[in-house]
Parts: sequence; structure tokens; C-alpha cells
Amino acid sequence: MNILVAPNAFKGTIEAEDAAALIAGALEEKYPDLNIMQCPIADGGDGTCYLLGRALGLEPQFMYALNAIGKPVQGYYFLTKNHTTAYLDVSTVSGIKDLHEVEKQADLAQTYGTGEMVLNAVQKGAKHIVLGLGGSASIDLATGILGALGFVFLDQKGRQIPFFSPDFIHKVRHIQRPIQKQELQFTCLCDVDNFFFGDNGAIPVFGPQKGLDSKNSAQFEKDCGRLLEFYASKSGKVIEDSSGFGAAGGIAFGLSYFYPLEIQMGAKWFFENIGMEEKVAWADCIITGEGKYDSQSAGGKGSYELLQLAKKSGKKCFLITSGNEAIRAGFDHVGVLPDLDFSNERYKTIAAQNLKEVVKGLPLSASL
Repeated sequence: MNILVAPNAFKGTIEAEDAAALIAGALEEKYPDLNIMQCPIADGGDGTCYLLGRALGLEPQFMYALNAIGKPVQGYYFLTKNHTTAYLDVSTVSGIKDLHEVEKQADLAQTYGTGEMVLNAVQKGAKHIVLGLGGSASIDLATGILGALGFVFLDQKGRQIPFFSPDFIHKVRHIQRPIQKQELQFTCLCDVDNFFFGDNGAIPVFGPQKGLDSKNSAQFEKDCGRLLEFYASKSGKVIEDSSGFGAAGGIAFGLSYFYPLEIQMGAKWFFENIGMEEKVAWADCIITGEGKYDSQSAGGKGSYELLQLAKKSGKKCFLITSGNEAIRAGFDHVGVLPDLDFSNERYKTIAAQNLKEVVKGLPLSASL
């Protein structure tokens, strides 16, 4: 029997690649005669372009860049063999997962390091940047990326504003474009459809987790609106807020004033580019998973989209997740993970053990 093991990351505990290996290993112990294909998936969230690069067999390009608060870290991106397209995640160097709580400062954090990697790829010949937006630490409307690409942000006295300085957006009064225009276009992958502004926008929804004090959010939103007016004046474009612009602190919103850009929901784009339909057609059963399947999952998350492909091909699809919201989602079986005690320093080891146990309890023999 052919089994496709295609989990998303179990956020906060097990990365997608590790989850795929754990599931496959547990299956092999119980069913040694299975043919197992591992294909970890992503949906525009943290690590999407990493998995894309791996699935496409591309070599990582390593370099040092600045993280979200200006400290040097090692980053990487993937470059196609003809060097025309680069795949990189905002979270690689500009992510929130590597910051301590005291370092999460939305009025200071920026995407400059991501811009350094974009520039490096451009210098090697890239003209198309595929950017995974998940897991960012900033709400900077791409000021950091633009800065690395040669844009200069000036205060009211005409002085250049240092990146990673507090209240950067509040201080901006003028923008200078780079003299040399780059032939560059972006495809931005996201797993949320939030607008930038509004009650469900980037600032009220994602601001608190990025260290934005709620008492400062109204002024911060006002400053962002003014920055976009400067973008519009400098570019000569009028761009309306739209679905996906709230992802990653408005990166796609800001870039769209100066570069051709499209936003894609990550799961479908990911599946199309790695040939997921063919993998599903090969399989007799698909096993997927994510940390917690909830009401947002049906809005384009990887496990839900994989279920749709399985149904289309008439294949069984099992889900492993925590909570009970997936029971009525249409999967052929839902393996429910026990709740974790995150105060236990061994919680990641326990999560891995729990995953193996749930896999061994899947009703595979009865379903195939």
C-alpha cells in the first residue's frame, strides 16, 4: 500500500520535516510492508519557502544578515539553477520565533535583513522573489526590505533615519528612491487573508504578539496610514487595502507601490509547484497533520487543502491534530493529540512521543 505522509508543522513543537519523519518511522514499525512517501507541507506560514526549496531540490545560499532587531545572524535562501527566481522566508532572519519576549518591539523591528537577502539574490541574477510571509516579527510595511534595496527614509529635517531605531515609521517625512531601478517582481505567499487596516487588520490582530502596546496602536495605525501616503506620492500609484495585505506587517502592501507583486494563498501555490496532485494520485491513503485544526484551517491551511485534493481523487485522508474541531471537517479519521503542558521543559520530547503513539493508533489496516 502507498502512504503519503504530508504533515504541516505542529507549531511550537515539531517542524514539518521532523513530523513527517516521526510519522513515517512509527508507520514502518507497525506496518513494515508499506510504501511511504514523505512530503512535509506548508501553506504560506513560517518555513514555506524552505520546504519549497527542499522539495524542488534547490541548494541553499547561505549569508549573514541582520535579524528583526538588527543583530547579525546566518540566513539562507534558495536560488533556481538559472538564478532567475529566489525563494526565501521572512521568518528566516526577520522572524519572531528567535526573539526573546523582551526583544519583541513592533515599533523597532524591521525587515531589513530580509531585504539584504533579496538584494544578494538580485546581485546573483534573480528577477523574481517568492517570499513566504509567515512568522514575521515586524509591522513595517516593507520599510526594511525597501531600505536594503536602496530606498532612503528621511525625517522632517531631511536626515536619514537609522534602521532599527524606535518609532521609525513615526519619524518618516520624505522618501528617496534608488537611482538604479531594479527589474524585480514579487510573489508573496501567505496563510491569512486579513486586510492591513480595520478591526481584523495587522495592528489589532497581530500587533500584540509582536510587542505592540495596545495603548499605542491608534497612533501607530495613523503613522502607517501617513507612510502609505508617502509611498503613493513617491510612486504615483493609488493602491487600496486588500486581502492579504495584513500578513507579515504589511510587507506586500508596501512593496506593491514600487514593484510588480501578486499575493497567493500559500497552500494551493505550494501544492501546484511541488506536484501534489500527482503525489495524491499515487497514494492509497494520505496522512496529514497540524498543531491545532480550528476555524481558520478551512480558510486555506495546508491540511484542509490536502483534504480537498484527496476527496477529488477519491483517496482516504487522515488528520493528526490537537483539539476536537476537526472531527466534523470531513477527514476519514482524526487522531487527536493529548494536550501539552508547556511549562514542562521536556514538552517537545513529549510532543514527539505523543505523535508516535497517535500514529500507531491510526486504523490503517481497516481502511486499506
